[in-house]
Amino acid sequence: MMREIILASGSPRRKMLLEWAEVKFTVQVADSEEIINPELKPEQVAVEIARSKLNAVRSLLSPDKSDAVLIAADTIVVLDNEIIGKPSNRSHAIEILNKLAGKTHRVISGVCIADLNKAEEFYEETFVRFHPLTSAQITHYVDTYAPYDKAGSYAIQEWIGVVGIHSIQGDFYNVMGLPVSRVIQKLIADFHWND
Repeated sequence: MMREIILASGSPRRKMLLEWAEVKFTVQVADSEEIINPELKPEQVAVEIARSKLNAVRSLLSPDKSDAVLIAADTIVVLDNEIIGKPSNRSHAIEILNKLAGKTHRVISGVCIADLNKAEEFYEETFVRFHPLTSAQITHYVDTYAPYDKAGSYAIQEWIGVVGIHSIQGDFYNVMGLPVSRVIQKLIADFHWND
């Protein structure tokens, strides 16, 4: 019998990726602060935020969920060692995409998987290079797709990814928000998920 999986994230992309992997799971979210510690490396920041999300959900679990396995993740975009978060408004989204245009940036997802007995933490890094983008392309994307809930102001599976991405080195699904194949491997190897 497969163990219960709880996704500690409200992200529709992470939910979709686990569904594509045919993982049966429930979603539970809790408020947690996404604090960026400037003393940490970007990959450590992503893992720390994921850990905070997982712990916030774990504190709300009822005793009958004691055997459940929790999954939490956080995805950040990094350009020249600067963490680029979610845009605060339209002009900020346009500014971010202008920064990314024609350059290579890193997409880092920190992941925490835990049950009552142990926790596994890791990060996945993907390098994404944009073609040069015109102002018209950037404003069309922002005005049509409103990427305000997305780190780096874009979703690779949307129009901007189709027309604007020059190359990807690494896990495509990591850029969507979850290195899902690596998560599945961890569930099987470390949490006896499908025994």
